[in-house]
Amino acid sequence: MPRQPRPRPDAQAGDAYRFNEQVGHLLRRAYQRHTAIFQQVIPDSQLTVVQFVVLCAVRDAGSCSLSDVVKATAIDQATVRGVIKRLVARRLLSLGHDSHDRRRVLLSLTAGGKALVGEMVPFAQDITEATFAGLNPAERVAIVFLLRKMAGEDLA
Repeated sequence: MPRQPRPRPDAQAGDAYRFNEQVGHLLRRAYQRHTAIFQQVIPDSQLTVVQFVVLCAVRDAGSCSLSDVVKATAIDQATVRGVIKRLVARRLLSLGHDSHDRRRVLLSLTAGGKALVGEMVPFAQDITEATFAGLNPAERVAIVFLLRKMAGEDLA
């Protein structure tokens, strides 16, 4: 059963709703800004934020499955499949089979993928700094903590 909206005491409550003050809108705007900074700073014009995240997830996991990448990145499976297809075409990722279960497809970074991630990490750090521009150290810690909490990550 769908949840019903909370009743408002005044009939004009809907008029007080400002979309540009809502968390979803602000998160989307912050992400758009981050993505724009990424595209300006990253020297590989073909590399997207999502592709970089997938490459980093595979780097961190070593040889891993598509579902491992989905879990690590929180990117839906259909999107990840397309990203992987493009990264394989660029010869940054390779596909192989699990030696214990030939049905299971595993992803690995190629030598070119490892080199690209290594080259891009300093730029990614600069992008994070640019995204955080204007925030003091305490605000940076607070926003990361709050975003992780909102995302449902275990903060223990």
